[in-house]
Amino acid sequence: MDELTKTVVERGDLAHLALFLWATGASALLVWTLRELVTANQRFNAFVHEIASLNRLFQGRK
Repeated sequence: MDELTKTVVERGDLAHLALFLWATGASALLVWTLRELVTANQRFNAFVHEIASLNRLFQGRK
């Protein structure tokens, strides 16, 4: 019975380790994705700002 308990405990620790590594990897991927999304949103905002500036410039020439 002692060997059975030891095996269950060892496998349980391994499962917890695997779950921790999976959760850490998923969280890191989420943080990286959110950072990339913020960067892309800033670039798009700058693009729209420049288009608006061009529109104001060309509207003044009419």
